[in-house]
Amino acid sequence: MVDVDSAMRTSAYSGGKRRGKKSDDDKQKEKESRVIEPFNPAEHALKEKAEAYSMWLVIVYGLAVCVFMRYSFMPTLTEPERVLWLLPVLLAVTVPPLHKVLMPSKYYDLFTFSNWFRACFLYVFTWLALSFMLVNPPMGDIAAPAIASGLDIEATDGVESASWSKGTYTVGLNQDTVEIVLGMAVRDNVDAENATMVASVWYHGELLEDSEGSVIGNLTDGSVVVGSLTDAMADYSAVDGNWTRGYAKNTLTSDQMGPKVAPRSEDIGLAWDLGELGPGEYEVRVTLSEVGDPWEQNVWSANYRLVITQVA
Repeated sequence: MVDVDSAMRTSAYSGGKRRGKKSDDDKQKEKESRVIEPFNPAEHALKEKAEAYSMWLVIVYGLAVCVFMRYSFMPTLTEPERVLWLLPVLLAVTVPPLHKVLMPSKYYDLFTFSNWFRACFLYVFTWLALSFMLVNPPMGDIAAPAIASGLDIEATDGVESASWSKGTYTVGLNQDTVEIVLGMAVRDNVDAENATMVASVWYHGELLEDSEGSVIGNLTDGSVVVGSLTDAMADYSAVDGNWTRGYAKNTLTSDQMGPKVAPRSEDIGLAWDLGELGPGEYEVRVTLSEVGDPWEQNVWSANYRLVITQVA
């Protein structure tokens, strides 16, 4: 065993040896590290002023690029293109030359790579934030209306199972045919009722017909405004939420929302009675459009599959 006194003596001896091994260079570096660099108020104030000028220059530049893209360049297009984000991002390389042209050399010469990096970062986020403001309501509208949450059918006897996945709605029957009431909902970020809709149901490449040979596949019978589909909205209300896919739940509060086919209160529900349908694969084609800003037409379309099978 080692007593406390011996351990302290050994520690002091070892520490002394280590301290004695320091070279002259180490001692000099240690002295220099303890020296505090003198503070130059005038130089610090000059750099702060230069960075303030740079910040406002970059913000104004980002705003100018955003306004140009929104009101001059975007109206020349008809739909989103990669150039809408690629061109502004590439213009970040012009930030240093812009400083050199517009700022006095006494400020420009103070900047280092870190200053240019921060300036380019600020420019990109300024352009991005302002762009979101100018292309969304109330300043603009580039988002087309769309179907809120796929398709659904009214819950009825004879439907053994039903599942919705990636644009395909599979229904299993325990009998030969079943009455199908097809439901969907239109959603838009401004005014869904004024969206224009074309919807149809196809079977074996032709518009769906009833048992008597009459065409019933033209759900909207051409381009019509959603707000004028009063019969379809009345049929949706008549189902009274009795949809096969059930109701949606709020992911945060677990509160029950609307039916999964139209979970939000602003969604415009539509339904059509397709009559008796048997096993087969049906195609539902939907096109929605509206007058946008800055584009004349915001268009969205989708083709859904309604697969009916007999499982029992």
